[in-house]
Amino acid sequence: MRFRDESSSIAVMGKLDRVDLSLSMSRAESEQRLQKLGRRLLQLRLVSAGLIGDGRLGPGLAVAFEGWDAAGKGGAIKRLVAGLDPRHVRVESYAAPTEREKRHHFLWRFGPNLPGLGGMAVFDRTWYGRVLVERVEGFATETEWKRAYGEIVSFEKSLEAEGTTLVKLWLHISDGEQLARFERRQDDPLRRWKLTDEDWRNRAKRPAYVLAVEEMLKRTDHDGAPWHLVPAESKHYARVNVVETVIRRLEEGLKNRGITVPPAGQAELLAD
Repeated sequence: MRFRDESSSIAVMGKLDRVDLSLSMSRAESEQRLQKLGRRLLQLRLVSAGLIGDGRLGPGLAVAFEGWDAAGKGGAIKRLVAGLDPRHVRVESYAAPTEREKRHHFLWRFGPNLPGLGGMAVFDRTWYGRVLVERVEGFATETEWKRAYGEIVSFEKSLEAEGTTLVKLWLHISDGEQLARFERRQDDPLRRWKLTDEDWRNRAKRPAYVLAVEEMLKRTDHDGAPWHLVPAESKHYARVNVVETVIRRLEEGLKNRGITVPPAGQAELLAD
């Protein structure tokens, strides 16, 4: 979908248009690969936590999930942490800020859940709500959300300077696939709770959200914390892609701290 850049009158092709949504994977292949990847992630987490290896603490690992409603964030998170000891990872989900949280800077409520050295935290929705839903729905003023880009980049660079590896993921699906998933949820009594009136309202404003996402990707992608666009039309492909991306970034984080990254084959020797 082409969008109109606010700084130009010309419709341009955005980063979302370049995501190859034809990429897919079967359930059987996905499950097989996730089992192997899960062992590798467990190995790296134990190294980073100082529980195996030379005992030094690796980087804090923060995995930030954003994406379209019904893009499969929950399923991807479930597979990401499935093989990890619950004591070694924290998953936090964020919705609209509470009245108390609104009295603080918008980044304030995320601080307590950030991982320390050797830790891991997964964020289901993040501080990017300021430049997405709060922008589109008018919950933040234009001055506030425009200022937020610089505040977010400074925040993320400070985390990087303190030793955090931040993995930012946008799960992307087409407009048609989102509608199909909404309708399947609506028809399933055990999944209907996932679909709200707000989801339908947000969907109706998808063109505005596309513009907001494109500007977010353009203004908050930086060397320390680049955006990873995940093709999520196939949930099975997306889940594998997410875990592979997190593993690659964690390996980079360990190397940056001077910690030896064990060969991947050794992960198969870990006992259950």
